[in-house]
Amino acid sequence: MNPTIASFPASRTRRLRARKSISNLIRENKLSTSDLIWPLFVQDRTSNQTINSMPGVSRLSIKNAVAAAAEAVELGIPAIAIFPHVSEHLKTPDCKEAWNPENLANRTTRAIRKSVPNIEIMLDVALDPYNVHGHDGLFANGQVLNDETLECLTKQALSHAKAGATILGPSDMMDGRIGRIRESLEANNYKDIILFSYAAKYASAFYDPFRNSIGSRIALKGSKETYQINPSNSDEAIRVVQRDLKEGADAIIIKPGTLYLDICQRVSQHFRVPTFAYQVSGEFAMFHAAAANGWIDLEKAMLESLISFKRAGCTGIISYFAPNAAKYLNVRGNN
Repeated sequence: MNPTIASFPASRTRRLRARKSISNLIRENKLSTSDLIWPLFVQDRTSNQTINSMPGVSRLSIKNAVAAAAEAVELGIPAIAIFPHVSEHLKTPDCKEAWNPENLANRTTRAIRKSVPNIEIMLDVALDPYNVHGHDGLFANGQVLNDETLECLTKQALSHAKAGATILGPSDMMDGRIGRIRESLEANNYKDIILFSYAAKYASAFYDPFRNSIGSRIALKGSKETYQINPSNSDEAIRVVQRDLKEGADAIIIKPGTLYLDICQRVSQHFRVPTFAYQVSGEFAMFHAAAANGWIDLEKAMLESLISFKRAGCTGIISYFAPNAAKYLNVRGNN
């Protein structure tokens, strides 16, 4: 106990909770629209397609993705993250569609960049949307190939930079990919491209709605436990974060978010670098399921969950709640 704090009744902590004006004045952490990154799913169709496992979220046409980017700017959300739902006939063992200049992610990026020039666009760097096997890396003889995948990821990252992405998010968890990607970007004069490394990406049960959204769940052969971190481990995440920072990562993403607040706090306190939590699809779906059953207030739960990331030391949050949270914050003073 802090000896400088008086005992009751000299100290009444409720004095500082009695009025909203005082409570806001002493608030230790604040959430604003500038803390949010909004993930968007895109598809090669002229209309949107609802995602049953993610209430309120749809796969968007390119045209509607442009409109969503414009909405993000209007709401004060500084960045969007684009995830493509790739047509089945484009998925191959060599994943070559991942670095096709005309792939869905690149075409969407160019369309958004043309119409909404000031939005930050983050593109995922991983092979799972393009892989007939559903894995983040090349797959052969029952194994995900690390070193062979690095060349693919490097080509994918360069194609996204050329398309106009300002942030790249390598989420594949292959060893050495940050260094290879950074080297390629520098060599091709994309020195200002920002790398948000998914350094602490756990082998979680909470990704399934996302995998449904990009169409990789059915294709997935086996699990991703050989390259994503064991949920039991904490020190391992610190080692991987340290390596990725040494290789040229500008910021770190912890995924999932809510169940790994301890990792968020350790990373942010230990490294003092921009640290982001990804509030993943399964977390989002659980909130909605509980609210649909009348068990929780969705708006209050949403805000409480988002502020928990800030309390854990996160710089920002990637969340499907981003537009709804931004609307709430804008109405209530963005604090």
